[in-house]
Amino acid sequence: QCDDNVIIQTNDFRIDQTTKAFLVFRIVMGLIVGISVIVGGIGVMNVLLISVTERTAEIGIRKATGANRKDIILLFLAESITVSAFGSFLGLVLGVLGTMGIIPIVRAVTEVPFQAAYTVNTFILISIISVLVGIIFGTYPAIRASRLNPVDAIRHE
Repeated sequence: QCDDNVIIQTNDFRIDQTTKAFLVFRIVMGLIVGISVIVGGIGVMNVLLISVTERTAEIGIRKATGANRKDIILLFLAESITVSAFGSFLGLVLGVLGTMGIIPIVRAVTEVPFQAAYTVNTFILISIISVLVGIIFGTYPAIRASRLNPVDAIRHE
């Protein structure tokens, strides 16, 4: 009786390999999303810095009529959060519409039952990240606006 003639193979190696491939894919996609969030945040900050420059006289009038630094900071943070939330919402809508358009093409070309999964948790996470980007990247322009001297700001044109 010789048991050397029997070879038992399982798909454990292939499962491990597929799991590692999905992990690498998720890490790479996470890095791409992270870079996109930073670029979007820098865009929000630039928009607000331009807004501070263009509205210098308005900020000076607000401060001269009694607005304190906290009021100016909250004004610009609210604007920053609005800009980033609107951009995030627009990107989310375009992303969902894009996947709805691409999925039939992928199915036709690959003949694989491919589908996209949207969850409420994903939408909540995107909303939270959007607000955080607005707060983080809007803080510097808001503080810069709040530090303006009212007299110099009113004279600025």
